[in-house]
Amino acid sequence: MEFEEFCRGQLSGLVRFAAALTGDTALAQDLVQDALVRTWPRWPKVSRMDRPDLYLRRVVVNGHLTWRRRWYQRSVRPSPDPVEATHPVTADPAARIADADQLAELLGRLNGRQRAAIVLRFYEDRDDAEIAEVLGCVPSTVRSLVSRGLSALRLQLHTEPAEAWS
Repeated sequence: MEFEEFCRGQLSGLVRFAAALTGDTALAQDLVQDALVRTWPRWPKVSRMDRPDLYLRRVVVNGHLTWRRRWYQRSVRPSPDPVEATHPVTADPAARIADADQLAELLGRLNGRQRAAIVLRFYEDRDDAEIAEVLGCVPSTVRSLVSRGLSALRLQLHTEPAEAWS
């Protein structure tokens, strides 16, 4: 299979995966582009793999983890606006978008490997073996990452003020 043909078939799925992983469409597009650029010189070897699509997802995950480490080291976290916090949150007619934003925020608080494992499991419906191949670990580590990630998400939901989620 030629690289261009492979990319055409995988591009939209890769961007959706990266967007779910990052919570940012522009960053997702950049990560996918970087992954494709990195894969191109290795394509003769990658194309002979059983699942080159999983290899490409692994390159995207690794790029995201690298980006997060660099971003965290150079970023300043803003404090919440006290005026905004005192006003009650009203029902939003765009509840679906709000829910997606809340989920992205919660996922953003997980460490990179947990987030990647959860996105691969629940967004892309991948099994343990496929996730393990993408993350470069064994399937039991995948189950642990998903379990700990879900526990952290549950804990975040229970510790957030109730009015923040209404």
